[in-house]
Amino acid sequence: MIKDYFINSIENAIEKAVKEGKLGSMTEYKTGTLNPERPKNTDFGDYAVNVSSLARTARIAPPQIANAILEYIDKDDNEYTVIGGFINFKAGKKILSNLVEEIFVNKKEFGKPQNVETEKIILEYVSANPTGPFHIGHGRWAAMGSVLANLLKFYGHDVYQEFYINDAGSQIQKLGNSLAIRIRQELGEDVDFPTDEIERKNYYPGDYLIPVAKKYLETHKGLPDDIQELCDFAKDYEEKVQRDLLDKFKVHFDNFYSELSLHKSGKVDECVSKLKASGKIYQKDGADWFKSSDYGDDQDRVIKKADGSNTYLTADIAYHIDKLERGFDRMINIWGADHHGYVARVKASIEALGYEPDKLEVLLGQLVNLVIDGNEVRMGKRKNMVTLEDLIDEVGVDATRFWMSMRNIDTTLDFDIELAKKNSDENPVFYVQYAHARACSILRNVISEKLNTETGEKSPAPMSEAELEQLISSFKADMVLPTIDTARHLILKLEEYKSVIKNSAETRQVYTICRYVQELAAEFHSFYNANRVISDDKEMMKARIALVWSVKTVLHNALEDILAVTAPDRM
Repeated sequence: MIKDYFINSIENAIEKAVKEGKLGSMTEYKTGTLNPERPKNTDFGDYAVNVSSLARTARIAPPQIANAILEYIDKDDNEYTVIGGFINFKAGKKILSNLVEEIFVNKKEFGKPQNVETEKIILEYVSANPTGPFHIGHGRWAAMGSVLANLLKFYGHDVYQEFYINDAGSQIQKLGNSLAIRIRQELGEDVDFPTDEIERKNYYPGDYLIPVAKKYLETHKGLPDDIQELCDFAKDYEEKVQRDLLDKFKVHFDNFYSELSLHKSGKVDECVSKLKASGKIYQKDGADWFKSSDYGDDQDRVIKKADGSNTYLTADIAYHIDKLERGFDRMINIWGADHHGYVARVKASIEALGYEPDKLEVLLGQLVNLVIDGNEVRMGKRKNMVTLEDLIDEVGVDATRFWMSMRNIDTTLDFDIELAKKNSDENPVFYVQYAHARACSILRNVISEKLNTETGEKSPAPMSEAELEQLISSFKADMVLPTIDTARHLILKLEEYKSVIKNSAETRQVYTICRYVQELAAEFHSFYNANRVISDDKEMMKARIALVWSVKTVLHNALEDILAVTAPDRM
């Protein structure tokens, strides 16, 4: 990366200057001390580094330090200048043109980090109860989780995506009881859900169970003798609805892991037995308590209630141990922010059972607000429910995925419904998609005849299709040299994709990909508005076509392969 090239040139020069005794009393330099940054005023250069931190050791003024370093820099065709205690760097034509060639050579692999440590990762996200439709919060976890999976895979990790089905709790019984009422209603009975608030909590009164009741009665004459039959039917129905919607939303899991299977396999009891055998369990008030406070939790936790039933934590302990026993190096979970206090107790259980707690990494996500004209709104066909399906129907898959991914996960997201539907520069996903479509349009126009609307005559295409293919297939760095001066900022933005990919993968901050493609689109639009791509100057035209193709390639890779958002050829 250009940034790395710059800092390496500075650090090599510092070492030479130290050896020659040109940096005052400084006798050695520790690499990594200086941090290059992009100057606010781009006229100063592409990158700058402040050497003032060396003054304490060198005991000379920062400008003197900067000038001394400058003497020992191998500049090549790059430009280095000193302003105060700053050394400014402006990349030469060689670096910039080689960067464009790198895109042509690597194509789909451009931006992929090299020589990085990779892991076998299990990424668990969404993991909603199979008791009803996804709300928009689930949509955010789904979008961000799938983007993170794509990003980590591109980085080089072995990523396994898993959906944990919470199908072992009382919620499944509530689901069956609720379906029974809807079936009775479909049979003409005058029944309804309880009005008492406490009793009503034992049911799911949403209208979404009405089609489930209709579906059941297609093959059954009435209620079964055993309510468990309704529990299983409703659960299977809702699971299918959820999976179909995930497919529509471009979210694909490698496995759907049933909590119920975890209990049936004996893995839950096995974990509890291990904790008891190691003295990590004690009894109090008839319940089994886990000594989680010994491992950093703020208090001990119940894992088996006085009535003999397990808590949610019990199964979660077994589930995470199962992940580790399947050979994963790292577990990444995306949970809602309401699970903040839950992280410490799960990590405590992992450590208590002899595993490294830092193998678990939890991303806590904030809520989504739907807004129109700055005002929060409610939308949805189902009572008291804002569903992911309704949102997708309203604004589309691409807009939903992009908007759900474009803010940091720990920040509340305001989803502007009307803006997300606009075909204007104000809508970030449209703005980015239009940039890709514009690039494709330019490439089509290069090889298209032009019709004179007044005379009806056609003029030949600026370039034949064979010539365009030859340009792309055999591109060399020096081809782009004629346009370097007018395309510097665009090329630097293309190069930035490499650092964005690396930093986003390592910090798990997928929103930076959305921000980057918006910035690249803006830089491309500016370049296009200021420069004619198709012209009589053949060499300049070829150079600018190469840049257009580079932009199209990077935008396509980021949109389609990472964000799973369509990169359209036409709009």
